[in-house]
Amino acid sequence: MAVKIKNSRALGTLSLTPLIDVVFLLLVFFLVATRFAQEDRELDVLLPSASTAAAVTAEPNEIAINITEQGNYFVGGQTLDDTGLLLVLNESVAANPLGQTVIIRADQRVPFQYVANAMNLCNTAGIHDYTIATEQ
Repeated sequence: MAVKIKNSRALGTLSLTPLIDVVFLLLVFFLVATRFAQEDRELDVLLPSASTAAAVTAEPNEIAINITEQGNYFVGGQTLDDTGLLLVLNESVAANPLGQTVIIRADQRVPFQYVANAMNLCNTAGIHDYTIATEQ
């Protein structure tokens, strides 16, 4: 007995317009998300130099602590004091229990006490994976 296959019209009416819209929206999303990740690195801070400095590649779960010449802490575009910085660090450890990374970007003219204080707050929050950013 021969099997008859009916030609369906579903393939002929398949529209690629929604698929193109979805791809376009994904492209816009990733462009915007990449821009927000770069904002923490764009604060005008004059970094100290080091002879063996290496380029830092951003990880999705890292926090950048920027310290200005006056000793102000900036995280995520907001100015924080010691208590606020500790609160942000504790929240990030709760959100990333497997390992939170912190990059400390201090101006080269800032007294080292502010950098040591940021490192101490990281240790208090349970973050031991922190790095001090330098320029090559």
